[in-house]
Amino acid sequence: MHRESTKRCPYLAVNITPAVPVIGGILFFFVMGTLLRTSFSDPGVLPRATPDEAADLERQIGNTEDVANGSSSGGYRPPPRTKEVTINGQLVKLKYCFTCKIFRPPRASHCSLCDNCVDRFDHHCPWVGNCVGKRNYRFFYMFILSLSFLTVFIFAFVITHIILRSQEAGFLNALKDSPASVLEAVVCFFSVWSIVGLSGFHTYLISSNQTTNEDIKGSWSSKRGKENYNPYSYGNICTNCCAALCGPLPPSVIDRRGFIQPDSQQSTAPSNGVTMYGATLSQSNMVGSIP
Repeated sequence: MHRESTKRCPYLAVNITPAVPVIGGILFFFVMGTLLRTSFSDPGVLPRATPDEAADLERQIGNTEDVANGSSSGGYRPPPRTKEVTINGQLVKLKYCFTCKIFRPPRASHCSLCDNCVDRFDHHCPWVGNCVGKRNYRFFYMFILSLSFLTVFIFAFVITHIILRSQEAGFLNALKDSPASVLEAVVCFFSVWSIVGLSGFHTYLISSNQTTNEDIKGSWSSKRGKENYNPYSYGNICTNCCAALCGPLPPSVIDRRGFIQPDSQQSTAPSNGVTMYGATLSQSNMVGSIP
């Protein structure tokens, strides 16, 4: 197939224009560049709470509930699962992540595959081997968009190559002499629909300032109520596209030089032996550990 490709490029360059292999090469390197950038970029991973931060949150919640109930008992109380904030007049719930021990910011979600909370979580893409989130979404979109152009480009000029060869030696002889062209045409024909369709779907998401996660869940669907709307949309397609593709890229909040602590050290067990964040410790073990 490689020999067929090397033969086909000079043929198209001579019979059509030298720009054909040049444009194809540029598209290929752009696709590979955006693919690598998407795969190896931090998608917007949110750092987990330290044991001190998690304990402080529990104390704040415990004090708030004690005041509300008129009680001063120091028993363990798990944090609430949600908080409510108002964004552009729309009520948005912030969910508590029992793995990361934080209240996730708006549009963030916990990825079960990466086991991290990701800001503006879109989806986990197995083809790039990474989550798609706030910090690498634009590169993912440029990847699938350029891949769509490259697939259409290859399919169009493979068909052109077969047609030109058919005019010289007949259709059957052209297929016999260029089996790689036939294989590429078949592969491109069946793959172009899904790739172009995926690009169109994400173009719709960008124009409406939504994520795949929000669209699948129907977070801003009118079926949930007439007063339900997308608080993140600017109300203009161009503005939404500029915000998603041309806005400033937020810095990574990952401490790349930090040390990973074992989960057993990050989990602080309550004094009454209740399960907290996946860790349990009985009262007898706690008493035995006190010097």
